[in-house]
Amino acid sequence: MANLHIRRDHSLGLKAARKIAFTWAEQVEGDFGMECTYEEGTAEDVVRFTRSGVNGTLVVTADHFNLDAKLGFLLGAFKDRIEAEIVKNLDDLLDPKAPAKKAAPKKK
Repeated sequence: MANLHIRRDHSLGLKAARKIAFTWAEQVEGDFGMECTYEEGTAEDVVRFTRSGVNGTLVVTADHFNLDAKLGFLLGAFKDRIEAEIVKNLDDLLDPKAPAKKAAPKKK
């Protein structure tokens, strides 16, 4: 079993961070078939996500996002790729005005 831990600091405040977390949850539900539940709190929110082979949480506070996930045996083999995709999605949501990064050319 592979574990992912991703932290992203921000200065958005909880209200704006909450909007990003809702958007993230909708994206992973649609793109990856995740089932998400959202729990709002006074100091932090928690998004719980799961699907076959994956489960985890995204903790949302006024100054950071903290994602922890456990990948099952089969998905563990793709840990680096999955982590890169999650990081890209979260970073894109945190800075939508950033220019899109071009993929590196594939080596032949």
